[in-house]
Amino acid sequence: MDRRIGAAAVFLLAIFQFACDGGTEKKTSEQQPVEASGAEKSEVQPESHSDAALDALAEQYVRLVLTLGNHDKSYVDAYYGPAPWKAEAAQDGASPAELANRAERLLAQLPDSVEPAGDLNTQRQHYLKTQLKAVAAHAHHIADAGFRNFQKEARALYDTEPPVQQYADFDPVLAALNQALPGDEPLHFRVQAFREQYRIPEDKLDSVFKAAIDECKKRTQAQIQLPKNESFRLEYVQDKPWSGYNWYQGKAHSLIQINSGLPIHIDRAVDLGCHEGYPGHHTYNALLEEKLVNDQGWVEYSVYPLFSPQSLIAEGSANYGIELAFPGDEKTRFEKETLYPLAGLDPAGAEKYQQVLDLLAQLKFAENIVAREYIDGDIDRDEAIERFQKYTAMSPEKAAQRVQFVDTYGAYVINYNWGKQLVKEYVEQGAESHGERWQKFSRLLSSPRLPSSLNW
Repeated sequence: MDRRIGAAAVFLLAIFQFACDGGTEKKTSEQQPVEASGAEKSEVQPESHSDAALDALAEQYVRLVLTLGNHDKSYVDAYYGPAPWKAEAAQDGASPAELANRAERLLAQLPDSVEPAGDLNTQRQHYLKTQLKAVAAHAHHIADAGFRNFQKEARALYDTEPPVQQYADFDPVLAALNQALPGDEPLHFRVQAFREQYRIPEDKLDSVFKAAIDECKKRTQAQIQLPKNESFRLEYVQDKPWSGYNWYQGKAHSLIQINSGLPIHIDRAVDLGCHEGYPGHHTYNALLEEKLVNDQGWVEYSVYPLFSPQSLIAEGSANYGIELAFPGDEKTRFEKETLYPLAGLDPAGAEKYQQVLDLLAQLKFAENIVAREYIDGDIDRDEAIERFQKYTAMSPEKAAQRVQFVDTYGAYVINYNWGKQLVKEYVEQGAESHGERWQKFSRLLSSPRLPSSLNW
């Protein structure tokens, strides 16, 4: 997501002891599997050893996540494990409270604390313990959804403490935007009028997105050896609370959906191509399947619970992957040379457009403030829409969609901006060259690391 599933608004969280944008399909295109070239392989992880007790607990974790999905259709984002487990979970009538108890009983089988270590087995143990805490928290909330708190939800579900900022922190950025786009109308109107010049015509969407995804894949393949016969299918949908979504199918195959219900501007082609595909969600899931499910036999990675610490790594790496694949001005240059002509747009203003986009990107954390106030009950829906427009320069339509996203996914919004910052810091610390950054990034995508174990 830019990613993450669009179902009924079911979510947001209580305080618990454990405390990465049904629409009408328009068109479909297929990419045939492409075998990886002789690119540099991802860094090999330390050899693991079989642990029968942990394997048994991992199976119970998978079954628990599948069963909790009976009570929240947004919860199970992907599953490609044994089909009988899914069928049996669908027949399990356990209540959310009982499922919370099951999670707590599984947690009791693990050590009270897991000491930091770099080996895969320790990271696996930490992964299961941390993910189970989030399962228990989400189950407790479904059982009693009367209390909502943004910060506690972020801590309980995503294994992190996002920074608390104030609107005043973004005044210099808003001032710079006002200077870049002068006028008498409200800033968000000026921003949207400016961006409208760079909207991709609907009949050009498919060709532009194919070219963007092809380039994202080429750049990723030059650095990471992708699984053999990996592939994806591309669809265009509408009436969704997200911009794009990757539905991982297993066997290194994804369904990537692009929401064409709102205007799509030229910059979003590369952004979504990287985020949903290469080196983002499709790459991450395919590497986890290859390295941990197939090579290690770890069944816990065959299921992906959306509201879990793994999502911060997924969304953070997908967003950071854009600038990793297109460092410096390479994204703007590729858009000018390839995507602008395909879209029939004038590239003369591409540099200024990118300057405005860079300023808008600095307002991303302001979205967290609005979401926090809305979830905590400090402002209502109409005020949230107004504040998204005022402090992040969203159009009224985009602001309403963003509130719908918060209704559906709650504090998940932190995973895009805060998650990106955490992944960026992890990858770039001690990495002196671009190649070294790719190596650390690929190691992250192939490992059990979560926010609290990023630097193990």
